[in-house]
Amino acid sequence: MISDRIFGLVVVLTALAFIASATQVQTSFLTDPVGPKAFPMGVGVVAALCGLVMILKPDPDPVWPVGKTLLALLVAVIVLVAYAYALKPLGFLIPTAITAAILSYQISPRALPAIITGLGLSIGLFILFKFALGLGLVPFPKGWFS
Repeated sequence: MISDRIFGLVVVLTALAFIASATQVQTSFLTDPVGPKAFPMGVGVVAALCGLVMILKPDPDPVWPVGKTLLALLVAVIVLVAYAYALKPLGFLIPTAITAAILSYQISPRALPAIITGLGLSIGLFILFKFALGLGLVPFPKGWFS
């Protein structure tokens, strides 16, 4: 219960800071009737309400993972942080394939299906993001095909 209340308090304080920063948004002379402050303030109010609910009605204390589960979570976090740093220098396809394969292997520890999943997700997401959504993704490191 205490962890929910602490997190709820952090959410409320962050939401109040978010609302305060939303009041500082500059408006130009060409704004809509609601103005640019309404959406961020609305998000802040909803977040504050959610934090208050967590403070007033917390769940029972959770059982935190230990051992192998905690190690698997740590590996996943490290892989995702490395993925974020690898995207720009290595392009989209290689880091996405490696990351998806590692995370897939964590879910079901079979090497061949994990590699196939990584490659399939990498290529499928690239096609979706590049051609369907029009994002300017670089497939491989710059200089490979210059």
